[in-house]
Amino acid sequence: MPFLQQILFILAAGVAIWRFSKKTGRIRRNILLGKEEAYNDQPARRWKNVGLLAFGQKKMFRNPLVAGMHFVIYAGFIIINLEVLEIILDGLVGTHRLFAAPLGALYPILINAFEFLAIGVITVCVLFLCRRNILKLRRFISHDLDGWPRSDANYILLSEIVLMSLFLTMNAADTLLQARGYGHYSMHLTGDFAFSRWLHPLLNGFGTPTLVGLERTCWWLHILGIFAFLNYLPYSKHLHILLAFPNAYYARLEPEGKLRNMPEIQKEVLYAMQPETAPPPPADGSAVPTPKFGAKDVFDLSWRNLLDAYSCTECGRCSAACPANITGKLLSPRKIMMATRDRLEEVGRNITAHGKFEDDGKNLLNYISVEELRACTTCNACVEECPVSISPLEIIVEMRRSLIMEDSNAPQEWNNLFGNIENNFAPWKFSPDDRDKWAEEMEA
Repeated sequence: MPFLQQILFILAAGVAIWRFSKKTGRIRRNILLGKEEAYNDQPARRWKNVGLLAFGQKKMFRNPLVAGMHFVIYAGFIIINLEVLEIILDGLVGTHRLFAAPLGALYPILINAFEFLAIGVITVCVLFLCRRNILKLRRFISHDLDGWPRSDANYILLSEIVLMSLFLTMNAADTLLQARGYGHYSMHLTGDFAFSRWLHPLLNGFGTPTLVGLERTCWWLHILGIFAFLNYLPYSKHLHILLAFPNAYYARLEPEGKLRNMPEIQKEVLYAMQPETAPPPPADGSAVPTPKFGAKDVFDLSWRNLLDAYSCTECGRCSAACPANITGKLLSPRKIMMATRDRLEEVGRNITAHGKFEDDGKNLLNYISVEELRACTTCNACVEECPVSISPLEIIVEMRRSLIMEDSNAPQEWNNLFGNIENNFAPWKFSPDDRDKWAEEMEA
C-alpha cells in the first residue's frame, strides 16, 4: 500500500475512533445521571444471563425461523470482524492480506467461511426489508416508529447489504489479480473463493489497472463504511449490538412481576404509627429534606432504567404482547423506552451546552402521557417478551408513583380506593367492625 494511502487510513481511523469515543462517553455520562443502584450480586448467574440472552439470544428462539435469520446477521457481525481486523492492520502497516502467510492453508478456509456468512447476511437483510416494508407486520407499522425510527432500521439493513457486497467484490477482483500474477497480489496465492468467484465472469473483461482500481475502491469503501457504521451506532437503535451484553449482565434477578416497595413510604407509615421511632430534627434547626416519591424525570430513575432506554432494539415484541396495546389503548411499552431515551438525550445536550443541567421546564411527562401510564395493568408481559431484559414496567410504575404521591393526580376511582384503605384498612367502604356481618347473617 502506498505511503500516502497508509497516512490517510491512519487519519480516517483516528477520526472515527475519536468521534465514537466522544459520543459513547456522553452516553455513559447520561446513563450515570440515574440514581445509584447495586446489581453486582450473584455474578455466576449474571454471566449465565450474558451467555444465554446476549450471546445465545435465548428469547429470540421462541420464534425459531426469525431467530435463525437474526442469528445469521449476528454471527456475521461478530465473526466477520476477524476479516475487518486484517483490513485494519493492513491499513496501519501498509501490507496486503497480512494473515495469508501466517495462516497458510487455513486462510482460504476462513475467507470462504466469511463469504458464506456474507451471502447469508445479504439474504437475511433482504428478507427483513421485505418483512418491514412489504409484509408490514403490525409491530413494524405502528405509529411508534413514524419518521426516523422506521428509516433507521431500513438504513442499517441496506448498509449491511452494501458492506457485504463490497467485501465479495473486493475478493473477486483480488483473486483475478492473483491469477494474472500482478504485483503484490501474486505474493499470496489464495486461490478462488467459494462465492466471490461467481463475480469473475462480470470482471474478466476489465483491464488490470481497472481491476486494481476496483479492488482498492471496494477496500476503501468497505473499511470507511465500517467506520461510518461505528459512528452511526450511538445514534441508532442498533446500539443494542453493544449494550445487549451489559444489559444482560445487569438484568434483574428478583422474581418476575415483583414490584419494589418504597422505603420512604414505609418509614413514613412507621413514623405515623410509632412517633418515637422518628429521627430527631436537625440540631442546627434546618428543615428536614422532603423525600421524593417516584420519578418525574430521568434523574429520578435508576441508572439501570436509563441503560434499558439506550439498549432498546425497538423490535416491538413488548408492545405486541401488551394487553393494553392489543385492545387499542394508547400505551405502547416500546414507546415508553423510546420516549425515555429521547428525554435523556435532550438532557444530555443541555448538559453539554451549559456544563451542567439548566432547568428547561420539561420532564418525562412531556414525552409520556398520563393516559399511557394509567393504561398499564402491570402484567409484566413486556418484560417477559423483551429479548434483552428491558423493563418498561419499572419506568411506568415509578412515573405513576410520582403522579399520585407528588402531584395528587389520580382517577377518582383510585382516590376512593385510597380513602377506603386509609379509613377502613381495606379497599371496600365498610368499617372493620361491620366487615364480618355477612357471616352472622348466614348463621341466622
